[in-house]
Amino acid sequence: MHEHSILLNIPAMAAPATARAHPDWDRLYETAASQAGYFALGQALEAGYSAPLLQHHIARGRVERVARGIFRLVHFPAGDNEDLVIAWLWSGRVGVFSHETALFLHQLSDALPAIKHLTVPESWARRRLKVPAGVRLYFADVPKADRSWKGPFPVTSPLRTLRDCARDGVSPEVIADAKADALRRGLVAAAHLRRALP
Repeated sequence: MHEHSILLNIPAMAAPATARAHPDWDRLYETAASQAGYFALGQALEAGYSAPLLQHHIARGRVERVARGIFRLVHFPAGDNEDLVIAWLWSGRVGVFSHETALFLHQLSDALPAIKHLTVPESWARRRLKVPAGVRLYFADVPKADRSWKGPFPVTSPLRTLRDCARDGVSPEVIADAKADALRRGLVAAAHLRRALP
């Protein structure tokens, strides 16, 4: 597995193949509401909001630009882990939070990592990426069986998380505590854990 941890700027989001002819605020709001108030440029275009129209709403104070190609509804209530939502939108909604970040999200670790760990498709390893500051990428194809959802974004399953952490050098003490907690809470089966982490 490759790792890429260059900390640069956020790239633009790709525009969708089709955009609505007329702006649909309800559709844009529903999209943003499911993502802690955030949305990507491509999602805005799908709801009929062109870049100039978004600029108009930014000037009116309804929308704010938080990163290149990523926006937030100004009056949407603040939520937990908004920085993770931004990183996930940067990935075009294909990334899956993994490793220490997933340990924290599954409450298998008390420590919120300073770096957000995000696994993106293996094919991305050949791309030239401008990775957001504070994000570390891992390249692997994560099947649906190995992922779950925590609020608005996907995270690797507890078993996959433990396996990734063990393989990529997370402290054995942290992994031992997380394994014991996952077993106690019934998040993983003992037999599956023995096969994944011999």
